[in-house]
Amino acid sequence: MIEQSETPSRDVDPKLLEVLVCPVTRGPLVYDRKANELVSKSARLAYPIREGVPIMLADEARELSDKETK
Repeated sequence: MIEQSETPSRDVDPKLLEVLVCPVTRGPLVYDRKANELVSKSARLAYPIREGVPIMLADEARELSDKETK
């Protein structure tokens, strides 16, 4: 299940956000509207959202800093 830090932007389908999980851990994701990313704290990765499409590839994800995982 997706936890939302803020209401999803109009560019991202809210129904899609509800079903996505981290491809690495199969764990929950948090939608970060400001950064336009889906964050997996357990995998320490942030998956970008480009043109309303989440890019759910570990190779495309940004690694989170220690500060971001707390």
